[in-house]
Amino acid sequence: MIRSKDTNSNPGVDSWVSVLVKLHRALLTSAKGAELIWPLPDPLSTALTPSELLLVQEMKQAFKSQDRSSLLATLERSARALAYEPLDAQLIARVWELQSEREGEFDAFKWPAHLADFESAWESLTPSPGLTWTPSFVSPNLGLYAVLPNAQWIERMAQTGVPTVQLRFKSDDTKAIEQEIKASVKAVEGTATQLFINDHWQLAIDAGAHGVHLGQEDLQALEAHGMEQIKHAGLHLGLSTHGYSEMMTAHRFRPSYMALGAVFPTTLKQMKTLPQGLGRLRQYAQLMQSYSLVGIGGVDDHTMPMVLASGVGSVAVVRAITASPAPESEVKRLMKLF
Repeated sequence: MIRSKDTNSNPGVDSWVSVLVKLHRALLTSAKGAELIWPLPDPLSTALTPSELLLVQEMKQAFKSQDRSSLLATLERSARALAYEPLDAQLIARVWELQSEREGEFDAFKWPAHLADFESAWESLTPSPGLTWTPSFVSPNLGLYAVLPNAQWIERMAQTGVPTVQLRFKSDDTKAIEQEIKASVKAVEGTATQLFINDHWQLAIDAGAHGVHLGQEDLQALEAHGMEQIKHAGLHLGLSTHGYSEMMTAHRFRPSYMALGAVFPTTLKQMKTLPQGLGRLRQYAQLMQSYSLVGIGGVDDHTMPMVLASGVGSVAVVRAITASPAPESEVKRLMKLF
């Protein structure tokens, strides 16, 4: 594995970065009208000038040379310039290197998309802390995924036929949380609605819920025996992700589904990462296509068709339902989009 080094003394690196950023800028673009700006022009080379095409050849030669550190640094800097988080940028660089080694040459036009390369690169960056990679209970056909504030909303939506709901009940009162979870489990009895509980996995097990949804911070705090309890209870597990490194962390646990977001800006939650956009979402969906995938974050009835076109099979909504003057009619209309 090659290691990056300081490349400030190499005037060619800045030019290489500018070319790669130009080629893959569409990964940050959400939409143009009703169409995804993806894929890029075919052939992709038409997006570059003759001088820029020469720089692409330089990068190919750099890969073939004995010292590839400038190229690896270029890949990481390019990913950062495309507004990827630092760890994501480092991962992208390593994956692109592995892809090039596997294929025998560096291809500036080919964004990394091979899961085995991501697995190898991620293991080299963050060795697995002894966690077992075993399949979880799959949750197919999630469809419209309603994130709801209390058991009363859960009951209303279950009666309307929403296929998947999540209880996101916020309280510091443990007893109130327990009661709300029990009421939500009871509310979906006799319906086809799948109920996921946000955060409170132990209470979800005790109440007999279908599944639990955890964020990355919850996953980090979850002790190994907690994950074993979830698995032993037959609880379906959904995990939030916000980019490549978090997807690979989730992948180690083989969840029932992955939530990918935030797709668009949202005011419902303080996000540590920028909105992913539709271009990135399409890449994520391709990479993690073996999972049930949920697009989440700022999605409404206007953008839902574009989110579904990215390759995810499910879309989570909050305000599109809870802020609607006619929630039952709205969910029936939204379900027709699937």
